[in-house]
Amino acid sequence: MRKRLLYTESPGWAELLEQVDAKVASPAFVQVKAEGRTRAGLVRTANGGCAFLKISQARSFAGGIIDRLRGSRAARALRGAALLREAGFLCARPLAAMDALEMGAVRRSYLLSEALERAQILSHFALGPSLAQRHPFERRRAVFAALAPEIRRMHDAGIYTRDLQETNVMVEDAGALRFYFLDLEDFRRARAVSWRRRMLNLVHLDRSIGRFVSRTDRLRFLYSYAGRDADRTARRRLVTDYLEARRRVERSHQRARRAGLPVEAGEART
Repeated sequence: MRKRLLYTESPGWAELLEQVDAKVASPAFVQVKAEGRTRAGLVRTANGGCAFLKISQARSFAGGIIDRLRGSRAARALRGAALLREAGFLCARPLAAMDALEMGAVRRSYLLSEALERAQILSHFALGPSLAQRHPFERRRAVFAALAPEIRRMHDAGIYTRDLQETNVMVEDAGALRFYFLDLEDFRRARAVSWRRRMLNLVHLDRSIGRFVSRTDRLRFLYSYAGRDADRTARRRLVTDYLEARRRVERSHQRARRAGLPVEAGEART
């Protein structure tokens, strides 16, 4: 397959991507995710450094042609990173990106980005690394009280994502909490993020954090999203619309399961 370099921060990162298949097959690669058509992990460099590598496989040859026209996952991630950073939000800094092409179709895309070694996935940071090592509930409340206005600020800036899950948010304590957004290919800009899209983002996040956050804390999260100036009527409307959006998502997922389709098919229709 022919390889096409989309971006590199320096020649060294481009060289690493050229050798990526050999790196992945070596002890220099530590896999952290292998899900569907996506494989990701940490890759060590010759000088002892570390970067995060994400490899995305095209769904099919036809899907690869579509990706060639609209941009591969790596190309869309570059756009998403630029979008977030220009608006003042944090994400893993892209280091290099490359597509592997065959007969004009993108068959695989590679994204090499900054390894956020001092940050943790949202659930690990808020709860703790295991059931035996749990943080006090005050920490969990502080994390979500800080995250809610950050998501509201993102929406107010005209930015939303199609995949707002807790595994796509990393947190670092640098004196103040710093939130890094992942899966950058799913970020989009709109002239104004619609209320429906806002509710869907909140539902998708809540569905992923609901297993470890109490109902009271989830309600506090929604109130924090509404803002300090929101009155009782505005808060009630937010909760009502959120619950309706959640019911729609649940119904869509149920229809997808009955039809034998992946849950993402239901997600796409919501």
